[in-house]
Amino acid sequence: MAAYILKRLLLMIPTLFGVMLVTFFIIQFVPGGPVEQLISKMQHQSASGEAGGSSVSLYRGNAGLDAERLEKLKALYGFDKPVHERFMDMVMNYATFNLGDSYFHHKSVMELVISKLPVSISLGLWTFFIVYLTSIPLGITKAVRDGSRFDVASTTIILIGYAIPGFVLGITLLVLFGGGSFWSIFPLRGLVSDDWEALSWYARITDYLWHMVLPITASVVGGFAITTMLTKNSFIEEIRKQYVLTARAKGLEERAVLYKHVFRNAMIPLVTGFPAAFMGAFFASSLLIETIFSLDGLGLLSYESVLKRDYPIVLGTLYLFTLLGLIAKLLSDLCYVLIDPRIQFESASS
Repeated sequence: MAAYILKRLLLMIPTLFGVMLVTFFIIQFVPGGPVEQLISKMQHQSASGEAGGSSVSLYRGNAGLDAERLEKLKALYGFDKPVHERFMDMVMNYATFNLGDSYFHHKSVMELVISKLPVSISLGLWTFFIVYLTSIPLGITKAVRDGSRFDVASTTIILIGYAIPGFVLGITLLVLFGGGSFWSIFPLRGLVSDDWEALSWYARITDYLWHMVLPITASVVGGFAITTMLTKNSFIEEIRKQYVLTARAKGLEERAVLYKHVFRNAMIPLVTGFPAAFMGAFFASSLLIETIFSLDGLGLLSYESVLKRDYPIVLGTLYLFTLLGLIAKLLSDLCYVLIDPRIQFESASS
């Protein structure tokens, strides 16, 4: 097992390197980089200054920027170095988790990511736990009562929820309960109220939970279907196997058969997916949910950085998310061994 883990950890290095290499060189050919955007901004400011009678501007009309100023702009953003040199500098910095500084926020990328984590943690953790704690018991019940009215009705409801996009549900909830055309019950924006610091500890918890009701509801409804149906189908497959029939023939109670024999085997595909689902819920925040409910999280940060061509944020967040995804994949494989000790990666690899 130790050799397998070491091998997987070593394979992460070329994988990370390849992902960053491809992304870095694709970015070099994307038009509208930070230098071009700054020049365009100077053009706009120059036009506005000329319309207002001002003659002072860095940008000189049709003459554009002179070569010296253009070189200074390129040096400001680090584009004065050759492409391969910039890439190797980035790799060396990323090896020590130095993700550089944002072009437009004037902060380090790591500091920006940490500052956005409260929103991503709130959305991710609540979504993960609510979906799994609801879907697994519901899927087991549906498997036991397969074909019943409860099974058909619950399947219909969760599939309708799955078909409704999260942002549409979010807008609907805001209109109904956020002070739109109907009831003003829940707050419209943010994680907490403006006077949160002045509240007591109990009031702070209540205020935070009250702010999370609508965005979490919009996030979790669509996630019930996949986990519930996976749980149901996994249990049905195990229930139909020979060892279950043998256990029933021996006179074991149905509850004992279900939770002592079926449960462990049926939970393998679910448990092994926990690490990836947990990491995904943690960092794959919904841009539309964040926008609708005015939550300044990682999704909004990544989207704005792409629009502004803020390459340090784009590459830095990609590096972190890729690394976490590889770790989640390794943890998923290790979960197989924890759930089913019969699996031996050493023998499979040899």
